Amino acid sequence: MIRLVSIGQSYPEAMQFQQLHYFVAVAETRHFTRAAELVHVAQPSLSQQIKALERELGADLFLRARGNITLTDAGEALLPLARRILADADTARHEVQELVQLRGGRVRLGATPSLCTGLLPDVLRAFHDRYPGIRLLIEEGGSHDLVRELARGALDLALIVLPLPPASPALTTVELLREDLVVVSSTEAPAPGCRDGLVMRVADLEGERLVMFRHGYDLRELTVAACRSAGFEPHFAVEGGEMDAVLGFVRAGLGVAVVPRMVATRAGQGLRVTPLARPGLHRTIALAHRSDVAPPRAARELQRMLLER
Repeated sequence: MIRLVSIGQSYPEAMQFQQLHYFVAVAETRHFTRAAELVHVAQPSLSQQIKALERELGADLFLRARGNITLTDAGEALLPLARRILADADTARHEVQELVQLRGGRVRLGATPSLCTGLLPDVLRAFHDRYPGIRLLIEEGGSHDLVRELARGALDLALIVLPLPPASPALTTVELLREDLVVVSSTEAPAPGCRDGLVMRVADLEGERLVMFRHGYDLRELTVAACRSAGFEPHFAVEGGEMDAVLGFVRAGLGVAVVPRMVATRAGQGLRVTPLARPGLHRTIALAHRSDVAPPRAARELQRMLLER
């Protein structure tokens, strides 16, 4: 059932799309039999529906004079409204079909900059190749920021670092990967101090100048906590950057940084990568969404591809 409202006029709620469809067909053909053929219905059925519509509205829509069909004033008033409603319904039907069949729509994905650099490019390329009509909206940020964006409904999915921040909203999380962290330094600078030149311990970072991420960045918190557990306070040469800036400062020889192995592998020339001795440092990446709202279908498909990568 629909309700039509025009200036100064209100139509009964029992009006049906089928009746409007028949009305428009008659109005355009000015002939009941041809209109019935156009909409693939028996002519008596079409006539009955038009009469029912006229009863609903309390006004005749057509003047019927020996086969000469013309619109009444009420019919003229209804015609543009009916066409618009039918057009809007057709547009809605097509848009829903596009979404259901993943030919259109969007996915709003949040990820830390390190994951945007390391994990996402290959997965997003595969997703785009399969569903070229889906728009991918990517938001970079630290895990704390992404959790807030999920909570306010600005993201469908987010790749975050576990554990969740204290007092986090209700999120559903699925562990995606456990990622090793490594130490990167400039190839133009002396190698950072370590026992055998092949691996470093966290304790070997004491006395090293660290290039450090901004506050709220999970890698900053993890590195500082590891240094304190090893019994020393880290020394920052530069602090406050995002991933690209940190790697650039390291290449310039300003200090060393602790970064995910996946990022270091893709970082290109100018960087020396030194693993951390066991047990080393790790972080757990999870895929998260709000527990009270199911992600849209396109987001669920991207979620499946991330989990199966």
